[in-house]
Amino acid sequence: MAIPTITTVIGSGSMGPGIAALLARSGSQVRLNDISQDALDRARKVIDGATAVLDDLGTPVVEGGSVTYETDQRRALEGADLVIEAVPEKLELKRMVLQQVEEIVSPTTIIATNTSGIPITTMAESMENPERFIGMHWSNPPHLIPMIEVIKGEKTSETVEKELVTMVESFGYEAVRQREKAGFIENRVLYAILRECMALLEEGVATQKDLDTCVKWGIGYKLAVIGPMRLVDMAGLDIYESVASYLNEDLDARGDVSEIVKTLTSSGKLGMKSGQGLYDYAEGEVEAKRADIIKGLVAVRKTLSEITPV
Repeated sequence: MAIPTITTVIGSGSMGPGIAALLARSGSQVRLNDISQDALDRARKVIDGATAVLDDLGTPVVEGGSVTYETDQRRALEGADLVIEAVPEKLELKRMVLQQVEEIVSPTTIIATNTSGIPITTMAESMENPERFIGMHWSNPPHLIPMIEVIKGEKTSETVEKELVTMVESFGYEAVRQREKAGFIENRVLYAILRECMALLEEGVATQKDLDTCVKWGIGYKLAVIGPMRLVDMAGLDIYESVASYLNEDLDARGDVSEIVKTLTSSGKLGMKSGQGLYDYAEGEVEAKRADIIKGLVAVRKTLSEITPV
């Protein structure tokens, strides 16, 4: 599959609008579906912002692409070549949506999920045609991070996997094929870093700001250019073996969530969305921080695109 003629994106929360913006830019007629008209109205503004970012990146515009907004799920799904489920991370909700999708779409329609880590096989257990169901995990913000994890379930056909990889590559993204494992690659690695940072914060080893500075410049700066496997080669496997032999046993290995996080969430301090979290945000600061982050991501992507990829 190259770019699908008609794509239905179900869910207009944090990921749906960005996905819709990129696919429309690539020439697909995208139908963004949500049960809430208010959510769709907000999505229009997000898509306008995403389009401006794509303009800044110089992303080509393929003729024929568009975004329409639908609260009527049947109307959104009829005739779709590809369906991307992007509803909240609740297994039963996703299963319900997938059942509704299967009742309407053609038997040849590929159904993908943007789940951040729920096993594809688990989600597909109640599906009639699990062979056409596949994981398509975009990284947030999806219109800006040029990588998508492609995950086969136990019953996903190889043909569907190959078609999705071809589609991802056709709009200039990297497709990361992988064996199914909860959390997939990106979130397993990310959450290992986050768990260690939370542990260090809890122990009083460093402040939030110092942890962010160390990870941004000591780790992130390098990993943006050279991947972790190549980094080990560059440093030397003998060095890695030596350090890992004493450090690995001391790394945080807790199986629950940090008490700092649980205390904050129970107090309604959820981060930028509530104005307080690990940091406190003054009036207008959240919008300014988000704008700075997007500006930085655009600049880094432009630079990385000019060097040889790892």
